[in-house]
Amino acid sequence: MKTAEKLAAGWLLTLGFMFLAISVSEVIYKSERSSIPIYPVEGERVFAPPNADQESKDTIVGGIIFGVPSAILGSWLALGLYKQSRQEKKALKQQNTQQLQARFYQMLLQNQGRLTLLGFAMESQLPAAEAKKYLDEKAKEFNANFQVNEEGAVSYHFDV
Repeated sequence: MKTAEKLAAGWLLTLGFMFLAISVSEVIYKSERSSIPIYPVEGERVFAPPNADQESKDTIVGGIIFGVPSAILGSWLALGLYKQSRQEKKALKQQNTQQLQARFYQMLLQNQGRLTLLGFAMESQLPAAEAKKYLDEKAKEFNANFQVNEEGAVSYHFDV
């Protein structure tokens, strides 16, 4: 469904801009055509096409009539898809945050409030830098203590 909406938005935008471009080009062509002087040779008559002005006006109006609604509808569809995508990303991020927080609390209960960076990174499947950042934030939030062992590994101690 989303693919069909993307295709529809793309086609409508393309058609809208195409029709509007036809109108603009006709306006430019009409102004250039009227500014070119015609010098007939002696004895020659210059005839203009009988409906040239009317055809030009019809092209301009038709381009606007078909172009503006198509462009507006395509823009509306594209904007709706953008907003929907942004909401889905926000919901997914919130869900991931909640799952990470639940895993953090579960590990605290299992380990009596003691966590290591490596253990948390392995359990949460986060990169080490993100796991350290998350644990540092939680340590500040809950006033946790730190201990460094002989190898230099940091363990976080939370009061449970």
